Amino acid sequence: MKSNSSHLIFIVDDDPDDRQIILDAFLENSPQIDYVFIENAEALLENLYSDQSEFPSLILLDLNMPGMLGLQALKEIRSNRNFSHIPVIVLTTSTLEQDRKASYELGANCFLKKPDSYNRLVDLTQSILKLWQNDLSLS
Repeated sequence: MKSNSSHLIFIVDDDPDDRQIILDAFLENSPQIDYVFIENAEALLENLYSDQSEFPSLILLDLNMPGMLGLQALKEIRSNRNFSHIPVIVLTTSTLEQDRKASYELGANCFLKKPDSYNRLVDLTQSILKLWQNDLSLS
């Protein structure tokens, strides 16, 4: 059985530019954490079901991706007792109230809109790290 890694965050986003910008913002705040890029929801679930790697302590999940949508992946995560405990933050460009509501109904821990500037993203990632610092063993 896999264990949780206290220094591992999955960044699930189909846009390589967004993944890199999110990583850069996190690295400014907390370079000691391992950040793993995952390009889509299917790959996220494959990783979680795999016996090869540790569970992350946090998942950042985009909603709008080709193939399986983020909401479908969230539903799958929350329905599996092996990894339903992993905090999931929806980080998306969506401003739709129905996406926010559905995310929370399916068990998202937080729903955040991607900021429109890099400095705001750095601030947002800092807030994420502060909020989950106990889970991430940053204290």
